[in-house]
Parts: sequence; structure tokens; C-alpha cells
Amino acid sequence: MEDENRSGGSDVATRLTYLLIGGGIGAIIALLFAPKSGTELRGDIADVTRKGIDKTREGARYVGDKAGEYYGTVREKAGEWTGTVRDTASQKRGQFSAAVEAGRQAYSEEKRKTELSGATEAKPTYPPQGDLS
Repeated sequence: MEDENRSGGSDVATRLTYLLIGGGIGAIIALLFAPKSGTELRGDIADVTRKGIDKTREGARYVGDKAGEYYGTVREKAGEWTGTVRDTASQKRGQFSAAVEAGRQAYSEEKRKTELSGATEAKPTYPPQGDLS
């Protein structure tokens, strides 16, 4: 679908270019076959050429304005996406750091428990505490 939109935009520009070129050629041919004097004919050709140039400049301005608008929109969206990605990465990094820290604490706690239980098991108590007979 995006490819159709992309090619559609350039297709319109191509068609507009061909239309302007064809219109200009048609106007010149019509002037050449019209029964006018050379001075009148050259003046008419100059007028048509000026009008064509003006239309082309107008079209170029329009295309430039639209391109500027599209550029601004794309730049804004890219900025939003970049911010979202940055925020998500920062959040995930925080979660990962918290998980690593929780793992370290759990390890330290288990190690301490193991050391304490090992120390009490290693020292036998005489006489046994529970057996008084």
C-alpha cells in the first residue's frame, strides 16, 4: 500500500510535467499554423513561453511547500518515535538493573543463611540439648 502511495505521488508529478510540456508544444504548433505575421507570432510565442514559465514556477512552489510540510510531519513523527524508544529503553534498563540487584540480594541472603546453618551444624552440642536422660 505504501508503495502505491509513493509511486502515486511521483506519478502525479510526472503526469503534470508531461501535461505542461504537451500543452506548451501544442500552443507553439497552434501559433505556427495560425495566419499571423512574424512579429505577432513571435510575440505570441513569447507570451505563451512566459505563461508556461510562470505556471511552472507556481507548480514548483506548490510542490516545494508540500515537500516542506511532509518533511516537517515526518521529522515530528521521527522525534516522537525516538522519544518513545528512548523512554522504553530507559524503563527496561531500570527494570533489568532492579532485577540484577534483587538477584544479588537474594544470593547474599541465601549465602548468609547457608553459612549460618553450616556453622551451627558443624558445632556439636554436648550433651545433646533435647535428651536429658
